Amino acid sequence: MSVSTAASVQTICAQLPVLGRDVTVPLVTGGEVTYAALDYAASAPALQRVWDDVAAYAPYYGSVHRGAGYLSQLSTDLFENARKTVTEFLDCRADDQLVFTRSTTDSLNLLAAALPADCQVFVFETEHHASLLPWKDARVSYLDAPRTPGQAVETLEKALAARDPQGPALVCVTGASNVTGELWPVRELAAAAHAHGARIVLDAAQLAPHHPVSVRDLDVDWIAFSGHKLYAPFGSGVLAGRADWLQAADPYLAGGGASRKVTRREDGGVDVEWHDSAARHEAGSPNVIGAYSIASACKALTEAGFDTLVAREQYLIEKVKAGLAEVPEVRVLSLFGDDAPRVGVISFVVEGWNSSHFAAALSAEYGIGVRDGLFCAHPLVRTLLGSDPQSQGECGAPEAAPGEKSLNAIRVSFGAGTPDEHVERFVRAVKELVRDGAKWTYRTEDGRCVPAV
Repeated sequence: MSVSTAASVQTICAQLPVLGRDVTVPLVTGGEVTYAALDYAASAPALQRVWDDVAAYAPYYGSVHRGAGYLSQLSTDLFENARKTVTEFLDCRADDQLVFTRSTTDSLNLLAAALPADCQVFVFETEHHASLLPWKDARVSYLDAPRTPGQAVETLEKALAARDPQGPALVCVTGASNVTGELWPVRELAAAAHAHGARIVLDAAQLAPHHPVSVRDLDVDWIAFSGHKLYAPFGSGVLAGRADWLQAADPYLAGGGASRKVTRREDGGVDVEWHDSAARHEAGSPNVIGAYSIASACKALTEAGFDTLVAREQYLIEKVKAGLAEVPEVRVLSLFGDDAPRVGVISFVVEGWNSSHFAAALSAEYGIGVRDGLFCAHPLVRTLLGSDPQSQGECGAPEAAPGEKSLNAIRVSFGAGTPDEHVERFVRAVKELVRDGAKWTYRTEDGRCVPAV
């Protein structure tokens, strides 16, 4: 990378600063250090822009949709304008519907509850549990983990070709893996689904914060994502896409806001006329701050420019990959190969190390926050590791001897606002821990590895 290019991609840190960038944490070895937040794939830090926007609105907070007062009308406008902003961010079709939910998990459970009778669902075993588990009332086909993007498309086509062509069908697929960070061939999978009369929902929880996502261009029927992955940590999510299945389904939650008209019957019961707009599935007082924070993040990412975002992130990805490649004991996990395009999510194992012990040492001795375990994608991680699901490692002792299989993994993830120093410290820490071992002793407490007092 040239000096000018490197300088230009650094600009994104200044354009999109995040909260917590100056927070210091204590080290067990003494002193303090600026915290290196490298667990974006779980929850990204809030953008400073998002926090400032929410703080500016907070004094004007009021009830939404039914209040006559000025603050209620202002909050209603803010909520509905947030819906418009996110719709534009996703490049939705004119007749698509956008429902505000609590998270990606909530969005996919909402869609699962809206499936037509006798719907068949096709989902790869590689999915996050949010995409893997909601379909309990449908006929589900779990597809084996593909080893190339082309094999993913081929596997789906074969499964769809063998289905009952008369009934409704839905394909659920991730845009970027929360374990490996690898990009999936969403456009090709959507084409395969539609060619066989099926619809497709995209889990964009890990994709939307890192790449532009266009419902029209990818030709997906629905898209789901969470605000807390998109630098907007206020308990809100999105399900956007075709309205027909949502309008035909019973409300996800029954209550005020979802109902247009409620009347008593002579037999003592009630008759309900439900809304057919997004309000049908938004019963109760909506999370206006959550919706507004997502809209604020969408504006910030759009204004910063995804070209710059992607270039900056790719620079960090190559920095981490190059550093880990210098440690023979480290194995980076991948479905599609080491050179497959990915977002800023990298999982790995260290030969001879318990992953929980390694992650605890990164935190306690270097002030680095990463994730360890199976990342709410147990079938995928076990497929990548070839590990026994019943096995467990003990903190402070090697999880697997040299040549043996690891039982879980370590994940480092980053994005907008991550400075060079954080990934450089991470790479240096990995090398030092592998070479010299941990400086402290650790024990297991409530299932977690923690420094011994």
